[in-house]
Amino acid sequence: MKSNVSSLKSKKIALSHPCLSAEAHNKFSRIHIPIAPKCNIKCRYCVRKYDCVNESRPGVTSRVLTVDEALFRLRLLAERDSTLRVIGVAGPGDALANEETFEFFRSVKKEFCDMVLCVSTNGLLLPEKLDELVDAGVDSITITINTLRPSTANKIYSFAIKNNKTYSQEEAAELIVASQKEGLIKAVSKGCLVKINTVLMPGINSSEVEEISQFVSSCGAYTQNIIGLIPQGEMSQIVKPSCHDIYIARSAAQKYMPQMSHCTKCRSDAFGKLGEDKDIEYEALNALFGIEYCENL
Repeated sequence: MKSNVSSLKSKKIALSHPCLSAEAHNKFSRIHIPIAPKCNIKCRYCVRKYDCVNESRPGVTSRVLTVDEALFRLRLLAERDSTLRVIGVAGPGDALANEETFEFFRSVKKEFCDMVLCVSTNGLLLPEKLDELVDAGVDSITITINTLRPSTANKIYSFAIKNNKTYSQEEAAELIVASQKEGLIKAVSKGCLVKINTVLMPGINSSEVEEISQFVSSCGAYTQNIIGLIPQGEMSQIVKPSCHDIYIARSAAQKYMPQMSHCTKCRSDAFGKLGEDKDIEYEALNALFGIEYCENL
């Protein structure tokens, strides 16, 4: 299937972005900087805990960093990994609900001009924050879109917070769906390379995956990543989709949209190549120890 992205810049980004290219995922590294703890929606399947030992899933981080801490660690780790190509903010909350995200990217843009800057979001604030993201140098955006129907969104999300107002039930569902659609269209029009994450939830949105794929493809998204639900939170009783379930969903979606099949459900503090994650704190301490050791010889 041909890509919806035609510019040379976008093709270059895709070829070096481990999440967007099956060829790149074992060649290049990425780093997720955990500086965004606040979230503006409540997904019924989401449980965000810190200090989860040996746990790899979205929303998890050993600790939340300040912008200064994040920049310090990034400098150390970039020197140690020549394959690093992507710098992203993927939580542990929603990147766009935290001003630190924008402060961080503005600094990174000046210092790491050759890196791909990437952000993951639920899309609620994307229409309003897109210009600020682009100005800060972000050119790759992942949006989680689990449904196009407010009636289904009402089963997935408990509430949404926007402009200091809390929306619940049907209001939240309609707001989230509308914002995600608008944000996707605007992001593509701005030249951003957009990946769509879709969490496959049996009995909730499993019959809608093909519909989602067709819509996001028509809007110009680059690829889609169908992720199996991790049963937890309010959805802890739902049976986890099998590998066959995911295969069936991807096969149906493939008619409209290139599918990502090498996702490792990265933590919010992931570092290294996909499937070979290193601990940010441990690696940064090793780098710092080496510097201090050499200086004291």
